[in-house]
Amino acid sequence: MVSCQICRFGRRGSLALSVPAPKTKNAEPKYHAGCLVKIFWVKPGKLLPLDAGGKIRTYHILRHLSTNHEVTYLSYYAGAKDKKYEEEISRLIPGALPVSGAGPDVRGFSRLVDYIFRMPSSAPYAVSRFTSSPVRKLVGDWFAQRRFDIAICDFLASSQNFPEALSSPALLFQHNVETVLWERRARLARRALERLVTIIESTKMRRYERAQVRRFHRVIAISEPDRKLMSEMVALTRIGLVPTGVALAEFRSVPKTTPVHPLVVFVGSMDWEPNIDGVEFFCREIWPKVRSAVPHARFRIVGRHPDARVKRLSSTSVEVTGTVHSVIQHISEATALVVPLRIGGGTRLKIYEGMAAGKATVSTSVGAEGLNVERDRDILLADEPKVFANCVIRLLHDQPFREQLEKAAAASVAQYDWSVITKDFVEEMQKTIDSFTMVNDQRQTEASFRSLKLTGSA
Repeated sequence: MVSCQICRFGRRGSLALSVPAPKTKNAEPKYHAGCLVKIFWVKPGKLLPLDAGGKIRTYHILRHLSTNHEVTYLSYYAGAKDKKYEEEISRLIPGALPVSGAGPDVRGFSRLVDYIFRMPSSAPYAVSRFTSSPVRKLVGDWFAQRRFDIAICDFLASSQNFPEALSSPALLFQHNVETVLWERRARLARRALERLVTIIESTKMRRYERAQVRRFHRVIAISEPDRKLMSEMVALTRIGLVPTGVALAEFRSVPKTTPVHPLVVFVGSMDWEPNIDGVEFFCREIWPKVRSAVPHARFRIVGRHPDARVKRLSSTSVEVTGTVHSVIQHISEATALVVPLRIGGGTRLKIYEGMAAGKATVSTSVGAEGLNVERDRDILLADEPKVFANCVIRLLHDQPFREQLEKAAAASVAQYDWSVITKDFVEEMQKTIDSFTMVNDQRQTEASFRSLKLTGSA
């Protein structure tokens, strides 16, 4: 249990929807160990199904936090009320507060219209589209009423819903350095319109992200490279590190199967541009080389909402599954996993999940960025198509080498269970509260000193 300073501002009453009378500014009892923290967690979109890395990371940390602390999880989403989702998320996270109708549910041509409508905003579209007036009011009211000990802004996308003046400890949880992600997208854009849009959005994101990481009292990065990149925006001392984790028990239970043909698998959300670009790159530049050496090999793309560009990759040797109930079966059937990403930030949970399942992985350096892995011991890394293809071919042909890599991978990832990672998150919450309290105390001391000076001069 955290030895926290949250009691310095006093308990803020129940987190039920009824609003208690706010505490006075002077109601700040001294800090004590073993204190239950009241956490207000704000994240856009539905958390379920767990079909994206950010969702998986948030879900497991929330679940572990809920065992020792009082968590209110504001899950706001666009469109009509989804009763089934709200019942399920409330069952899994008892402190869930789902809010529907937080903006229009725009897709396809409607998304383009919405983008044009929001273009005058100084905020990038990846943020403005998740900004909602009702959510801003709710979050603002909770800050004003001091109904929590610390607020978590989960993803930069939630940030515009937070009040400009953060009157209680507020922590920004950065799953990616968004500026880097958008700049990489702009560099790799192949069509003129796509290049123009990504340049506009990366320019907006660079200004906006820098301002937000400075505005929040503390920021969490999920990898050391991300932490260093954000240190160009804000002091390194204000950036904490909470690495990516994995549900060890879940993936260690993956049964060992032997596919009829050598099977290469990619797992990821197939409506996310870095993954779309990655599988296009793999099928265009790498897969033909693998097939020349291993004619019976098959490539399976596993993930939700495959984009039209992904669907077009389907062939006699390439399978596109679309949304699946669980990725575990597909991981278990894989001879090898691949992560051919060229765009991205943060870390890829899919690599740790594969390692926990005892599977050998070939990744680009971008794909494995920020993970505590060792090249040629527990993972193979390659950026050039020919080298990447040769790594895949070796795993498909050389069973003793593959099994050696699998064993080392499973051993390396053993230290990253979500229960351990959540302890790091709790430490970062405490640092946020400590920092806020120290600044508050300094301001009160300065105000008292000025008051004494004025009284003396009178």
